[in-house]
Amino acid sequence: MRNLIRLLTLICTINTNCFADSNKSPAKISLDEATKQIIEGTYNKVLGAQTEMIESKEVYVIKALTPDGRIQYFKIDAETGQMVNQPHD
Repeated sequence: MRNLIRLLTLICTINTNCFADSNKSPAKISLDEATKQIIEGTYNKVLGAQTEMIESKEVYVIKALTPDGRIQYFKIDAETGQMVNQPHD
């Protein structure tokens, strides 16, 4: 399972970098770092991760499976590494 998470994270990172707009400034944290932030200190399992533009800001959206079997989406500001809002189902 960990290898699957690593593979998904790598694919998402490569995909984001290949199609990134050259006018964007580089993010202060990577998608991989944001994904690790969701995993560390919890028993969440990451199901997917992608980069989106929300209100002109680069945001990482991470889909995770909680220990009780629920799916939650976490949004992390790529510039600051802070949660954009509380996770929602």
